[in-house]
Amino acid sequence: MMQEKPKVYVKKTSPKSVLKDYADLMHLAEYQKRFPKDLKIIIKLNLSWSKFFPACSSPPWQVEGVLKTIVEDGYDPRNLFTAENRTVVTNIERGLKGNRWGPIIRKYGAYFVPLTRIPFIPYDDELRSRFEGLKDRKLHVLDSIIFPEGFSIPKFYIGKPIIHLPTMKTHGHTGAVGGSLKHTHGAQKHGGITCAMKNAFGGLLTKRRHYSHQYMSEVLVDLLIIQKQIHPEIFAVVDGTVCGDGAGPRTMIPRIKNYILAGYDQVAVDTVVAKMMGFDPLSLPAIKLAHDEGLGCGDFDQIEIIGEDVSTINWRFHVKRSLVIWGDQMVRKGPLQFLNPLMRNKIFMALPIMSSLVYHDMLWYPLIGKRRIKKFLNTEWGQLFTSYPED
Repeated sequence: MMQEKPKVYVKKTSPKSVLKDYADLMHLAEYQKRFPKDLKIIIKLNLSWSKFFPACSSPPWQVEGVLKTIVEDGYDPRNLFTAENRTVVTNIERGLKGNRWGPIIRKYGAYFVPLTRIPFIPYDDELRSRFEGLKDRKLHVLDSIIFPEGFSIPKFYIGKPIIHLPTMKTHGHTGAVGGSLKHTHGAQKHGGITCAMKNAFGGLLTKRRHYSHQYMSEVLVDLLIIQKQIHPEIFAVVDGTVCGDGAGPRTMIPRIKNYILAGYDQVAVDTVVAKMMGFDPLSLPAIKLAHDEGLGCGDFDQIEIIGEDVSTINWRFHVKRSLVIWGDQMVRKGPLQFLNPLMRNKIFMALPIMSSLVYHDMLWYPLIGKRRIKKFLNTEWGQLFTSYPED
């Protein structure tokens, strides 16, 4: 019996029609067939910066487009749980305000769950025994290298379907190749994209996850395995209205592209996104490893595109590394790697955290970022952003 091709749904959009277009996209993907109305649904936001910067975090129209569609389709808003975690360099409350999510979540009667305030439970053999799928699948690095003492995942996540809301942007770390992938043919050495697979990173792991960057590709595949164990359904609704090019996931050049995408195969979604951005998907280690292990499809030619034809799109994006990511990689894999053992030391880790705060928030944002934001706010998408209230 021939296996059905994975589907990725693509739609062109504009500031005037974006909310309707999100509804059309989700209906095209027939999400109601996969998300029963009696289940609680997690909507995982994407917070890459507490401050607003175009393409960095889930834009307000993406959050509203998804919530509005679900509520108007008859789902009980009390069963909708938007969620996000903090990192060592982000703040949830500031992110809610800076990205103008709060009023939207309240408008549609949904809940916001800060993952810092809910219990995490050990990911161990006892937990894995509760699941049907992939319970015997071994992880690559999370339980052996990153957290050899054991790690935990949000208890709240288990048994609930999840909708990811990533944006299309480059990332200086996601081409990171650890031990199992260091000989991957054609692998991007210094970065790639961040989208559907990476969106799980900020939910399943606690804020103490910085050491994961050295093995980012293996970590993303491990997280995909865990998601397939704990979620009855995984759906990504991707915003590509304004995309991030360059030194992602923060210090980027915003590029207006006017696309939104969706799909249930997280690897296939990232494959289409990578292709549109100008990358060879199978040269990106996370996509290749997930594809090779049968966790999704990384071969663009084997994916069925429903909606807009994107087969000839190539935006020729280029990955660059911010000063902070460059320094981080010098310690992890470069000439300063003799310092690598200190990355687990809380006192030592305060230095790169402070460096990130100083560089991103106190230098780059006011000196460079604000100029790019000002230019963006003069566009139709920028005007749409300013139409959303902060509180």
